[in-house]
Amino acid sequence: MKHNKTENLMQSLSKTNDIQSYVNENKESFINITIADALNKYAKEKGLSKPNVIKRSEINDIYGYQIFAGTRKPSRDILLCLCFGLTLNVEETQSLLKASGLAPLYPKIKRDSIILYGIHNNSSVCEVNEQLYSFEEPTL
Repeated sequence: MKHNKTENLMQSLSKTNDIQSYVNENKESFINITIADALNKYAKEKGLSKPNVIKRSEINDIYGYQIFAGTRKPSRDILLCLCFGLTLNVEETQSLLKASGLAPLYPKIKRDSIILYGIHNNSSVCEVNEQLYSFEEPTL
């Protein structure tokens, strides 16, 4: 079955009178990947080792391995740190946040704009935290 775009799913959902039929007809379009699976997939695609990603993410080693193993669920900030560690671009970062059930970065929020700027400029977590701090925003 063909994967529907989000807009098509919304249109179909708004017109349906039967949620069971909607779910059955669109089951191939639903996100069916865990955070751990997505992180491992990105690391493999980018040729990065877990220890390297965790170190670049500037998170606790044990916690990082637990996230990669799927035994811990990261907060939005920790997931963003991992996105920096994986050198994800904006589109990849937004997709991972949404797939994880977390809010995507929103440029009308000053803190999110600073983080987006960091992604666009391939900044490190440390560099982004320095920018956040200089604007009196909570660091990652």
